[in-house]
Amino acid sequence: MWSPEDYHGREVVVLGLAKSGVAVAKLFHRYGANVTVNDKKERQLCPEAAELEALGICVICGSHPETLIHPGVALLVKNPGIPYTVSPVVQAENLGIEVVTEVEVAYQICKAPMIGITGSNGKTTTTTWVGLMLDAAGKRPIVAGNIGTPLSEAAEQADADNWMVVELSSFQLKGTRSFRPRIALITNFYETHLDYHGSMEDYVESKAKLLANQQDGDIFVVNEDDTVCRSLAARTSGKLLRFSCRQRLESGVYLEPPLGTGSEEEAAGRQIVYRTADGAVTPILPAREVGIPGEFNLENALAATAVALSAGVDPALIGSVLHEFRGVEHRLEFVRESGGIVYYNNSKATNPAATIKALESFEQPIVLLAGGLERHMEYTELLPYFRERVKAVVAFGQTRDKISRVAAEAGLDLIAVVDEQSLQSPAQSFGSASELAAAVLQEAVTRAKAFAEEGDIVLLSPACASWDMFASYEERGRIFKQAVHNL
Repeated sequence: MWSPEDYHGREVVVLGLAKSGVAVAKLFHRYGANVTVNDKKERQLCPEAAELEALGICVICGSHPETLIHPGVALLVKNPGIPYTVSPVVQAENLGIEVVTEVEVAYQICKAPMIGITGSNGKTTTTTWVGLMLDAAGKRPIVAGNIGTPLSEAAEQADADNWMVVELSSFQLKGTRSFRPRIALITNFYETHLDYHGSMEDYVESKAKLLANQQDGDIFVVNEDDTVCRSLAARTSGKLLRFSCRQRLESGVYLEPPLGTGSEEEAAGRQIVYRTADGAVTPILPAREVGIPGEFNLENALAATAVALSAGVDPALIGSVLHEFRGVEHRLEFVRESGGIVYYNNSKATNPAATIKALESFEQPIVLLAGGLERHMEYTELLPYFRERVKAVVAFGQTRDKISRVAAEAGLDLIAVVDEQSLQSPAQSFGSASELAAAVLQEAVTRAKAFAEEGDIVLLSPACASWDMFASYEERGRIFKQAVHNL
């Protein structure tokens, strides 16, 4: 293991600003490294630059200079979202310079044991639940990483009696070397981010780095309902704690009776339970009392329960938190009821699998708002769900035509495609691209309301990333909520 202290007087390049880049640049500067921060965005788009320069940190904006990476550079810390194909990363690897993400740096300085949570869907809700459970048990959790506070910033504040509860993306994990969580969870796997990873194999291998350095006594929480998660159980040297929505386990956390089994009366009394290796069964909470709706949130609840049990949280406290928690912003978030129509914000659904899970959460007819960044998918997996659960579709963003074609193939009559031409005001009348994007989404919400009737659900669940029109899925969700309140 190394420490940031090892880089005192040595040159460290931080590639990419944003929150994590700023945090890690400040960290190495405090440890006496000669830090250079580089971002290809123009200077006016890098408001963080002035703060770093005031500290004496060199900031280069607007391009990746050829001279940025040279044999004198000791370490390159890369923003997770920057591809490994960009020239500074390629140059560093060719010169044998270590390339890591901020997660690796944070691990080197963190005194607290870490809980690492990753997966295609559900990781933010699960991470939040785990943090609340540990907090209820007085275990002083610090929740950080992909969920908010940069991990390197949070790690400096942690003591040995804290627990660091960390949401991790595949981008972050790909750049780790010695990172070792005491408790590791991979929620599930779906095809996503393949434009970055290039293949499902690379995506899985990046997530699997969560397990690479676990030791005896560490724990891997395994989703028994996911074949890829099950296959990764052999990658850890730690213990296994399994969870399942669909099968009874010899030991682990599961639903009793499992989904898809039992009589109607038995299903109505379904419980989350924990069974130990000696066969003792502890009820956690009736499934119907979980505080947020949806079958996929039952999976998240089981995962969070297993992690919290691994950290020594009392089952009664776990059940209480599962019941009281009402969800995370942008994850099937209730927005408003108006005229008998209920509006939900699920902007975090950046892939079709997440949208399918949201559609499965409601019995009422759904008016769906969907579309976003073009990632060269056809969205045909949505077809049966459009047929069975959706009454109308409002499509927007780069994928609007693909989404609307799937809706038409599903036999829907109520389909609207919203773009610049749909607006009453011409595109040039908007002061910025963000104002235009907000106007498009407002029009999409207006069209959705026109399709909806009393008793219906209006659901933003885009099945696509947000970066064609919005800075983030959070921005997209906030604008949607404002549009709903503007109706």
